[in-house]
Amino acid sequence: MVIPSYNAAKTVGQVITKLPKAVDLIVVVDDGSSDETEDVIRKLANPRLVFVRHKENCGVGAAMLSGYREALKRGATVVAKMDADDQMDPRFLPRLVEPIFQGRADYVKGNRFLHLRDLRQMPWLRRIGNFFLSLLTKLASGYWNIFDPTNGYTAIHSALIPLLLEGRISRGFFFESSVLIELGLHRAVVKDVYIPARYPGGGSHLSELRAVISFPPRLLYGFGRRLWVQYIVRDFGIVSLLGFLGASLLLSGLAFGGYHWYQSSLAARTTPTGTVMIAALLVIFGVQSLFQALLLDVQNVPREPIHPDLATPASAYE
Repeated sequence: MVIPSYNAAKTVGQVITKLPKAVDLIVVVDDGSSDETEDVIRKLANPRLVFVRHKENCGVGAAMLSGYREALKRGATVVAKMDADDQMDPRFLPRLVEPIFQGRADYVKGNRFLHLRDLRQMPWLRRIGNFFLSLLTKLASGYWNIFDPTNGYTAIHSALIPLLLEGRISRGFFFESSVLIELGLHRAVVKDVYIPARYPGGGSHLSELRAVISFPPRLLYGFGRRLWVQYIVRDFGIVSLLGFLGASLLLSGLAFGGYHWYQSSLAARTTPTGTVMIAALLVIFGVQSLFQALLLDVQNVPREPIHPDLATPASAYE
């Protein structure tokens, strides 16, 4: 278990004490807190507890990478993430790690959107933001089977941790989304499990407005990177051909139609029907090709876990 903590003196203690006995190792990372978080953690007499401190606040992603590195060094097999704000119920931890222990997944995350009764508890602004960000995250990562991408209640097989330590992982609040993008490039299997929402007092450090503004450019960049790596560098196949064909036809139709519309407007005459039909057909065939490529991409979600084939010694990351 890795618990990133920042100014969580009021809640981090109870989060740690509520963890089930089945958790062998608890790595708590104090990410440069300015309150009594360190004192609270050090006062806990728990033999499973390992404390890591950042001198400065580096972000939740940096804290998690430090925690992952420590857990890997100490021989952990499955590493879960739980925030220090007491918004994640430890009773659902077995449900979270079970698919990994059963060999059905490499990475598992919580999903708060499976039941309407739980949606009513979620603030409406966060609900709308999650819908929007989930769609962009599906595009960027290729995981069309998941939802609620900013959910921080996660578990990962330790064999995949070196991939994250070497990858382009965000050090800030974009951490969870960047992990999904990186795992998608490696074709890891990611699964959602139902974990109900819980919103005690205190709120979240993640601002919905900041996420809606800052996340989309990163997700769109991730989408472009995934297309390049997955469908050009590694496998130039039918999806690549349909994508190129669709984009070419669509752009050609728009350019052809736009040019003739502009010329007709200058001459104050009606654009010929045949010209309009040519432009329309190019656009229609282009859109159809792009939708077919999208459908094939949706069907290409990874289904075979990769952690059995990964065997990087933990000592390499000490």
